[in-house]
Amino acid sequence: MNILIKNGLIVNENKQFIGYIITQDNFIKTVCSGKFEGNETQFDRVVDASQSYVMPGVIDDQVHFREPGLTYKADIASESRAAVAGGVTSFMEMPNTSPATISFDALDWKFDKAAENSMANYSFYFGASNTNAELLEKLPIDKVCGIKVFMGSSTGDMLVDREATLSNIFQRAPIIVATHCEDNNTIKNNIKELETKYATFDATHHPLIRSAEACYVSSSKAVELATKFNTKLHVLHISTAKEMSLFDSKPLADKQITSEVCVHHLWFSDEDYAFKGNLIKWNPAIKSTEDRDALRQSLISGKIDIVATDHAPHTLEEKMLPFMDAPSGGPLVQYSLLSMLQMTKNIFTVEQVVEKMCHNPAILFQIDRRGYLREGYYADIVVVKKEMPMLVEKTNIISKCGWSPLEGYTFRNSVTNTIINGQMVYDNGKLKDDFRGMALKFNR
Repeated sequence: MNILIKNGLIVNENKQFIGYIITQDNFIKTVCSGKFEGNETQFDRVVDASQSYVMPGVIDDQVHFREPGLTYKADIASESRAAVAGGVTSFMEMPNTSPATISFDALDWKFDKAAENSMANYSFYFGASNTNAELLEKLPIDKVCGIKVFMGSSTGDMLVDREATLSNIFQRAPIIVATHCEDNNTIKNNIKELETKYATFDATHHPLIRSAEACYVSSSKAVELATKFNTKLHVLHISTAKEMSLFDSKPLADKQITSEVCVHHLWFSDEDYAFKGNLIKWNPAIKSTEDRDALRQSLISGKIDIVATDHAPHTLEEKMLPFMDAPSGGPLVQYSLLSMLQMTKNIFTVEQVVEKMCHNPAILFQIDRRGYLREGYYADIVVVKKEMPMLVEKTNIISKCGWSPLEGYTFRNSVTNTIINGQMVYDNGKLKDDFRGMALKFNR
């Protein structure tokens, strides 16, 4: 398929300009400023992107699509469709499924399933455990996005809490180690202390249980290990101002230790628990307005490198359980780009959104020819119509769980088109159901 996207406000590499893009087969053939003056009949499809942003497709480096084992909540097919409808063209999925992705057989199963069912491009993390460190050096590093280490809340082998095992993982890892950092002992002590003050807990207690200190103790340990062993470390879903002391604002290409923030930590604060309750119960917890403001500023300054979702669907019935029984996590991948663009009114620039959601994941993970609007790169492109309101409601939620913490909110912009590998996969509300994405390749 050959596509012409004309008259759009192209946002790419810290620039904005009115121009046009031509795709040919899987790739971008032309990126040019100004008006297209040629013969439009030569194209299979012409998109008039007037009054629209034209951006690289979003690369989400942290999602939980729940397959295998938890497919009553979500699966690769359903959640990749939600991603594409939101302008996310590539995802990296986490290993805490059932069974966990801690063996090569489990890893291969996921890649095979994605080849069959994923509408977006994909890769998968390999999960480190207390027993599989010897496999890390054998990972196909051109295929696997990273190694996930749960240095905090998890279950079974996925919780890595032995000092010797952690040192072994950090020493042997041939690619990026991505960490979930919350200290279990601090969390347990917080619960004991709070039990002396409260008869029962609700969502407002979540940031007290999973406190800033619990995050800092664990993330500082990860940074210490990475520094000791010269490990490429990526700390996921940073949620506190205190953790900002662990990172610097050097250019991303010069960093050995990087960090990610999730949309919900930039959007919500602890003031929202009273209304949203368990619907915004995530691990790490959404914390104070001061923490949220520090995260926003650190994203702008370059201390935080990437914006992702930690998209983690549960059923609404599960989320409505009493607080201590309700699982943490929620669906966000369909609305991540629109949420970030909503904050460009007075917090971020559109160029910063593109940098943190498109360019930087490609740089950090060394993804082959994605994340930019460049000639010769894969044609992963999203068109967002400006000032075209979109109300989040059950009728347009694509995630299998059927709910969103943003339900009832109206965004001022709408995703109208998502192009993946040169194919029009999302077109004004319609998905191309027979399309399948590609496995990401990493140039390491």
